Amino acid sequence: MRDVSFAMIALRTASACALAAAQCSAFAQAPDAARDYPAKPIRIIVPYPPGGLGDIFPRALANGLSELVGQPVIVDNRPGASQMIGAQLAAKSAPDGYTLFFGSVTSLAINVSAQKNLPYDPLKDFTPVTFCFSTPLYLVTSTALPATTVKELIALAKVRPAGLTFASGGPGSSTHLAAELFRSMTGANLVHVPYKGSAPAMTDVMAGHIDFMFEGGGINYVRDGKVRGLAVTSLKRSVNAPQMPTMNEAGVAGYEAAIWFGIVVPAATPRPVVARLNGDIGKVLNQPRFRERLATLDIAPGTPEAFGVYIRNEIPKWRNVIQTANISIE
Repeated sequence: MRDVSFAMIALRTASACALAAAQCSAFAQAPDAARDYPAKPIRIIVPYPPGGLGDIFPRALANGLSELVGQPVIVDNRPGASQMIGAQLAAKSAPDGYTLFFGSVTSLAINVSAQKNLPYDPLKDFTPVTFCFSTPLYLVTSTALPATTVKELIALAKVRPAGLTFASGGPGSSTHLAAELFRSMTGANLVHVPYKGSAPAMTDVMAGHIDFMFEGGGINYVRDGKVRGLAVTSLKRSVNAPQMPTMNEAGVAGYEAAIWFGIVVPAATPRPVVARLNGDIGKVLNQPRFRERLATLDIAPGTPEAFGVYIRNEIPKWRNVIQTANISIE
């Protein structure tokens, strides 16, 4: 019995030592993953076509990141299907830090509730790296509409039997949901008129065929006198239109519907690599020349943890809007 006991003790001791050695090895290797990274080109999957803001920003980031890390950083445009094509491709990529996804409020928060049979899970399939920037929408109306403030717009929508019409870039788009959030918070009587993109939607607002819309580039049309600008959807005033009140200042307390973007990587990407990416991307986004080039954007890189909390808070916010409006996209 004594020999058996000694043998068991020896076995347990050996197992404990082996486990400790394995853990030490893992801890020793973890920093190497970040120290040796990157050892080959990095790809940023962008779910937008070339040319727009959703493409310009990640290309600027790719150039700065490539200079910083000494490896090519390639932008891979995969547009279509409300950003689901690019998001699914990124989610299924190897979790090694060499595939990044340029996500947004649509791909990481809205699609969860707006899309049936979503082929990825923003929370389970991705690890947040950093928030990048946000940009507001602008509430603009036809110049023929007899409403010069948000309060007058709400009052007009409530007294008109048929309500007011609002245009959007399509069902479930940020321009659509911004108006639905406005409807739910004010009780305004509104009729949705979806378009295939924001450009034709804005054309009909300018022509007076549609009463109003929320649009990211709306301030440009305000400056040209083609539409009337009533408010900005961010919590603070826009540097592009400091004279324009926020929706909160205009009487819709707590309203916020900014479009935001950030970088995520496939789940299970090593934490040291995520930390390295977070630090390097932060350095690029804080470069004076980068901020000067994109001065109209609210660039605000932060920690992976903070971005994760932000995404988790945005999902139920937009789910409530989508369910209230009974929006479902096949």
